Amino acid sequence: MNADASPSYPLAELAVLADLPPRTVRYYVQIGLVDRPEGETRAARYGARHLEQLLQIRKWTAAGVSLERIRELLHGAPPPVPPRKRTIGSVSVCSHLTVAEGIEVVIDPQRAGLSPEAVRQFIQGVMTAFKAAQDEEGGASQGDPANTNKNERQAGEP
Repeated sequence: MNADASPSYPLAELAVLADLPPRTVRYYVQIGLVDRPEGETRAARYGARHLEQLLQIRKWTAAGVSLERIRELLHGAPPPVPPRKRTIGSVSVCSHLTVAEGIEVVIDPQRAGLSPEAVRQFIQGVMTAFKAAQDEEGGASQGDPANTNKNERQAGEP
């Protein structure tokens, strides 16, 4: 790589520019997400192309894209289709999480870009946070309304 034609960075400088730890940069090179540098060990130099790759990887990982999918995208796979804007008459499948009486969370995984596993983790997090808040207020001694089904609650009413 000609130093006059494009910038050349040592690993530490590249890591600062990409806002990633040097260890992560080396890992991405090792698994083939980022091109190998010119030179070896401490003499290795990285260019603008390496920085572009790292910034793209950072953007996709921040969006929750797996490293395997990032590898596919870097090798020319089509990018994910952006969700369509909701219009009158459009249909979407949503998950409804009943946290407690009067508290319901509606999740549209497609619009939110969530995988089924991410939805499960989100639901577990919401339920854990609600239970912790309930325990702090002393409401847990009355029973957990999230674990009571609607028919049982109605059967207990006069």
